[in-house]
Amino acid sequence: MHLQNQDQVSKDFPFFARMDVFGKALLDYFENKPVSTLWLYNTYGEPEEMPVDIFFRDIDDMPEIERLALKYCKGKILDVGAGVGSHALLLQNKGMDVTALEISTAACAIMKERGVRKVVNQDFFTFNTGKFDTILLLMNGIGLCSSLSNLNTFLRHARQLLEPNGSLIFDSSDLSYLYQTQPFPKDHYYGEIGYQYQYKDQLGEWFQWLYVDQYTLREVAEEEGWNFELLLMEATDQYLVKLTLA
Repeated sequence: MHLQNQDQVSKDFPFFARMDVFGKALLDYFENKPVSTLWLYNTYGEPEEMPVDIFFRDIDDMPEIERLALKYCKGKILDVGAGVGSHALLLQNKGMDVTALEISTAACAIMKERGVRKVVNQDFFTFNTGKFDTILLLMNGIGLCSSLSNLNTFLRHARQLLEPNGSLIFDSSDLSYLYQTQPFPKDHYYGEIGYQYQYKDQLGEWFQWLYVDQYTLREVAEEEGWNFELLLMEATDQYLVKLTLA
């Protein structure tokens, strides 16, 4: 399966990023082209290989935490950081009203080809269209906050997008295990991690991603007027939560 040419993609999705290294890997996989290793450099250790196929998985290949999150979705849903639409498609196929929000233009183009009906190529913090019953962020989508201080900003913006009885559902992880043999950083929260993608001979720009432990999240959420409900805690320190407006 092949997408329209790049000029048309740029026209259809005005937020096109020409150095979307991650998106290039997704496109090669989707179009059945030879896929090179997608490397993810980080600020805490050795670079890691990122399997591209995990973004295209179906329900049978999804972990329990994602399957459970989908069961809690209701009403009008905003899937934030929707990737290539794997979660959005599952919900859509159940007859649910899903809007897939994604900043990668390449991923948005793939979603449309895969059949996701409502695709928005935009950053979450600038998106302000409509009200939703569920805002969903999976695969640590809450990381888009980039820093602990921006978590407050995220929660305030999410409040503006939710219906009064709506819910915010997402997963994250406690990364304290990374510091068992080294001290915690003194100048920033330990869950603020820098990343950089490399695909073939192209390097993306460094970006920061947030992993927040459940205790800090509960504290920040309650300060911002949210009710905190832990839905699942795994042995790997990954967890799933539901936040509702107090």
